[in-house]
Amino acid sequence: MRRLRRSRRGIQLTYYIMKGYITNMEKETIENENYRKVLYTGKYSQLVLMTIQPGDEIGAEVHTLDQFIRIEAGKANVTLDGVEHTLSKDWAVIIPAGTNHNVVNTGDEPLRLYSIYSPAEHKDGTIHKTKADDVEEHFDGITTE
Repeated sequence: MRRLRRSRRGIQLTYYIMKGYITNMEKETIENENYRKVLYTGKYSQLVLMTIQPGDEIGAEVHTLDQFIRIEAGKANVTLDGVEHTLSKDWAVIIPAGTNHNVVNTGDEPLRLYSIYSPAEHKDGTIHKTKADDVEEHFDGITTE
């Protein structure tokens, strides 16, 4: 982030190092059109947006890390170790490490959610426009800051 500052000698650029990530999470999630978009990667966690099209799913997976998901729009079936749960806007789920899980969009509109991985799962700055673009780009140790 940078800021312009005037002085008697002309315009001076002042640079600030950003710490953390501040946003209107609901707005960011609702406006996201990408299948996956990594917003922020810290040393111990990562913030990711996802938009899943009607009838689509993330596919069954198991992580070696914990994951938090909050749904901002749409309807979903979330399966945790074979137990199915019907969720919609404003619902959240914590998926402990080692849990076989899947998220399926069961509605007629895009399912919009955000996820927090702890620790990070994806490479910082990853953007997959569609599920077809989803190539495993695991965290490489490089954070946003």
